[in-house]
Amino acid sequence: MTKFDQKWVESQQALRAKLNDKGMYREAEEHAACGVGLVVTSDGVPKREVVENGIKALSAIWHRGAVDADGKTGDGAGILLQIPVKFFQDQVRRTGHEPGDDLLAVGMIFLPRTNFGAQESCRTIVETEVLRMGYYIYGWRHVPVDVSCLGEKANATRPEVEQILISNTKGVDEEVFERELYIIRRRIEKAAAGINGFYVCSLSCRSVIYKGMMLAEQVSVFYPDLQDERFISSYAVYHQRYSTNTFPQWWLAQPFRMLAHNGEINTLKGNLNWMKSHEIRMASAAFGDMAEDIKPIVADGSSDSAALDSVFEMMVRAGRSAPMVKTMLVPESWSNMATAIPKPWQDMYAYCNSVMEPWDGPAALAITDGRWVVAGLDRNGLRPMRYVITNDGMVIAGSEAGMVPVKTSCIKAHSGRGRCWRWI
Repeated sequence: MTKFDQKWVESQQALRAKLNDKGMYREAEEHAACGVGLVVTSDGVPKREVVENGIKALSAIWHRGAVDADGKTGDGAGILLQIPVKFFQDQVRRTGHEPGDDLLAVGMIFLPRTNFGAQESCRTIVETEVLRMGYYIYGWRHVPVDVSCLGEKANATRPEVEQILISNTKGVDEEVFERELYIIRRRIEKAAAGINGFYVCSLSCRSVIYKGMMLAEQVSVFYPDLQDERFISSYAVYHQRYSTNTFPQWWLAQPFRMLAHNGEINTLKGNLNWMKSHEIRMASAAFGDMAEDIKPIVADGSSDSAALDSVFEMMVRAGRSAPMVKTMLVPESWSNMATAIPKPWQDMYAYCNSVMEPWDGPAALAITDGRWVVAGLDRNGLRPMRYVITNDGMVIAGSEAGMVPVKTSCIKAHSGRGRCWRWI
């Protein structure tokens, strides 16, 4: 044995001895995980309590996110809420219009703050695509913000935050309106490609997203809208980000358009390649001649969570329900349990597998398309998702128990794997 071999053996023995002293613990295996969850009323009635509980839950998961050296800049946090119609009708009146009975859509827009020419270009692109689809624009609203809670880096990269208010003057039903707003957004994103600092957080008649690179407990401070008593909702999806595979950026804060995700998609490269191949032959009666406007489905530079959200949103807009899309994208690990589950379930999973390849990896998901609210886990349950159902019909689910304090006497049911809820 050479001196080199001897030293290598000794080093390995020393390493094993050190590891044995620590038992099963391996420092290299330490991983951080985002905080994620939702609050929803089972009867679908909007309440101020839902928004307040969502804010409380965000404040409780501050430890789930990374913090910059300035102590104020976070990796990203946000909350997705149902559009409070009366609140935004008042904002419409401020534009000089009287809102009618038409459905009201709200677009939450990040604009390049320091480039006024680019700002105007972005507004023009947004307005052009909305008008091109035949809808009426009430106007723009500067979203009030409190920058005192931001860290130096978050403030330096802060976008201009504005909302565009849109009326469903075509009189189409809600599903068609949502689908056409999705197509409008995709057209906008393609037309504005290359303009740094521009991003459409949400464009919907059902939900609106408030997010950014502040700390989780500062989301409602940065956005005073969330403290307004008129801001009510029947659901709240919230997220505190711990960046793993992408650098922190304002637009990568979660929730995305439909989901918030705690975990990593380990099969991401394969899933993206499969999506590119599917796009070639992708067809949908829902999109018709406008199918090309939504391609590519996943934008360049997307995180694994953003990519999953993009595919999820596309499948929902094509006509599938949110629980079904979740089952397709992140199914149960069922093939070795065939005898333990009913035959109809086996057939359903076999169908799902023929349509879409599973997006695999540790994941806890909080999802809403504005009609369904879904809490789900990955195929192997590698991320936790606890839930509580209260006697008054409040459902709280998240990455840990106790995010929203609930008296024991008020608990109807609790804990377990992810479930699906729907209201009509």
